Amino acid sequence: MENTTQRKKMKSFAIVVKDNKISEAGFEELKRTWGSYGYEYSSLEKHYATPLDKVEGYCAGNGLVWNYPWEGEVLDIKSGLTKKAYPTTNRLARISCFMSHWYLWQKCIKLDEMILIFEHDAKLIKQLPSVKTFHRSTFDIIGINDPSMATRKSKLYHDLILKNPEKIQPVPTIDEVHVPQGLAGNSAYVIKPSGAKKMIELTKEHGMWPNDALMCKQLISTLGVTRNFYSTIQGLRSTTTL
Repeated sequence: MENTTQRKKMKSFAIVVKDNKISEAGFEELKRTWGSYGYEYSSLEKHYATPLDKVEGYCAGNGLVWNYPWEGEVLDIKSGLTKKAYPTTNRLARISCFMSHWYLWQKCIKLDEMILIFEHDAKLIKQLPSVKTFHRSTFDIIGINDPSMATRKSKLYHDLILKNPEKIQPVPTIDEVHVPQGLAGNSAYVIKPSGAKKMIELTKEHGMWPNDALMCKQLISTLGVTRNFYSTIQGLRSTTTL
């Protein structure tokens, strides 16, 4: 019989845009589902996104530079990857999203323990597996999200995962090798200190990219996904695209 401590020893954080009605409502829905499917005796902590008026100052203070095109696409010689612009109305919002994840990677390293990171538009749909399941995995970062409507070529992404019998498996290959291939939307993933350190180092080496581009299988060989989908997206209006 599984010990309850195996279900509660993972701190969990949700990135929320402060005073944004859509984001705050999304968090409330996520919190509701956490009550049904989250770890027993473990709370879901709200982590406010970096305020837009502080983004530039925080980036400068931490030596971070945005290094991804806002329009068109470019071949990044250093990584060998094609960087294609994401639809973005407010550039500071896109950078804020990255910074919010970056600060949680730093927290993961400081805590020296595995953590679970959500964006506000995620919600749980199935009881999370034991923390022990993630600890035993050789993967440093593990996506738990249903790819449906959460990533490009989502059906192919979904079907390739289900073809693999492994409970935790490598990110599927859905495109040409020069296209960054990562998690389904980056809205729900487990990250170990080793994975957080890799993301911090990649940021130093390549600069800031959209999270799901920098956190890709070409740059992190230990990037995995669960065969069971434990979360999905709520279908809320994007706070970065619009």
